[in-house]
Formats: sequence, structure tokens, C-alpha cells
Amino acid sequence: VQLQASGGGLAQAGGSLRLSCAASGGPSSIYATGWFRQAPGKEREFVAAISWRGDKTRYADSVKGRFTISRGNAKNTVYLQMNNLKPEDTDDYYCAARARSTYDSVHDYYTGASDYDYWGQGTQVTVSS
Repeated sequence: VQLQASGGGLAQAGGSLRLSCAASGGPSSIYATGWFRQAPGKEREFVAAISWRGDKTRYADSVKGRFTISRGNAKNTVYLQMNNLKPEDTDDYYCAARARSTYDSVHDYYTGASDYDYWGQGTQVTVSS
């Protein structure tokens, strides 16, 4: 499975960006999907997660009410709508997917980086004040 993240760029504080994460090479073999972000020299930080079914979501407190994670109808694309951006949102953003497992439910989501099996390349988000 390959994950392709896109949509990063430069935005002003208060502005919006929409990130996309497209799965290929076997998207039917993945379940929950999440977004993380990481600044140089810092640990990867959880941002948002969504279940395979798309009915359950979870957000970091720092983005709650501003970011929205969603899944496309074909289930192989996940979006992160980022509104009211702040300079502290500046980071490289990574999407991640968990491999399908008989132990998982289509309603599960995960917040730990170690819970995910596949990672996309980062897409850079820069928010100017």
C-alpha cells in the first residue's frame, strides 16, 4: 500500500488548507487512517484520525473545532480540512493507515503513531502571521 499526501502549502493565519491522502496498491487492505505532524527535532504529533467506515473521528485538542477529517466515498482517500490556521500549525503533515486485521473493527480509530503500518511522505504546511 502506498499513501500519497498532497495539499500542503503556504497560508496566512486565519486561512484554510485542505490536505488529501490517497491510498493505492491495495487500499482495500487498510482500515483506520490518521494524520500526524512533525517539526524538525520534535516527535511526531497526532492530529486527527478516522475509522474505515468514516463514522468515528478523533482530534487532538490543539486542532479541535478547526480541523475536520473525512473519508471519500471510495474509502481510499482521506481529507484533512484545516480552517482558522495558526502559525503554530506550521509543520510537515503525514498521513498514515493501519493494515486490515481480523482484530480491528470498521469503526475503530487510533491516535498512536505506532498503531499505523503505512505512512505517506510529508506535505509541508506553513502558516504566516
